[in-house]
Amino acid sequence: MIHRNDLKKTTPQRDLIKEFIAYIQVERGLARNTLESYARDLARLDRWATSSAKPVHELTRQDLRHWIAQLSREGLAPSSVARAVSAARGFFRFLMLDGHITRHPTEDLDTPQRFAYLPQFLTEDEIDRLFAAPDTSTEEGIRDRALLEVMYGAGLRVTELVSLKQADVDIHSGLLVCHGKGSKQRRVPIGRSAIRWLQQYLTVKAAYGKTTSPYLFVSRGKPLRRQFAWSMIRRYAAKSGVKDISPHTLRHSFATHLLQNGADSRSVQALLGHSDISTTQIYTHITDRHLRSSYDKHHPRARVASAGDKETKK
Repeated sequence: MIHRNDLKKTTPQRDLIKEFIAYIQVERGLARNTLESYARDLARLDRWATSSAKPVHELTRQDLRHWIAQLSREGLAPSSVARAVSAARGFFRFLMLDGHITRHPTEDLDTPQRFAYLPQFLTEDEIDRLFAAPDTSTEEGIRDRALLEVMYGAGLRVTELVSLKQADVDIHSGLLVCHGKGSKQRRVPIGRSAIRWLQQYLTVKAAYGKTTSPYLFVSRGKPLRRQFAWSMIRRYAAKSGVKDISPHTLRHSFATHLLQNGADSRSVQALLGHSDISTTQIYTHITDRHLRSSYDKHHPRARVASAGDKETKK
């Protein structure tokens, strides 16, 4: 059996994964977090290939099926497995374009159902309790309340939130410019509640911030980090008695509440910045469940068998 170490002695090995990451960074302009996810997933694939005594570019479709099975056995969520397979597809497509392989081993490769779960979201009452948690008698509390309002009011990812600059927000028109994945921009409206708290925050920011930072949300004069937003939201969730949540829970809640209140999925897709409507349609599963629950609870015939059914059962 030939090992990769033996191959290196006879043939100089190019770092094809590194070349692929550089390629998609330039050609597709993907966000840093997305590039890091691709790199992690492909590093996992490379380690698996090494353990199988194969260069990663020589893996076959059968090999990749075994890899997918191994990921599932390791306890990865279906969505994480699907993301890893997506990274592998892009990588092997690049290898074909660059002439390293002649056949694409990931074509028609089955993956676990990506949306085998429903995302967690808050009820409107839980949103109210969470937003009441910051102490708005303090400057930091006003900032935190404004941050929560903007994140939920615009359905922002945490990276999009901390990347917001003050110039991205037009309070008078109630719009903000969001810098999303892949360096894509979208204009998102924000409601009156978010605008009101932003106005209060900008007033105190000028007083306590003492900073020339162009970023909207700051702490001690410096832009907030993603980890800060995570810990802040978890702290307020515990204080308000809301179940354990993450920043993305507010984004899920934004989409779910829009659909529950009659918004069409195409509009929600645009607001979320999804490139594919199928990504947005996961929220229709949530609203379907909500409608079913509401129907069962309120329709007078929802739980009553018909007279014909009763007669049949006798």
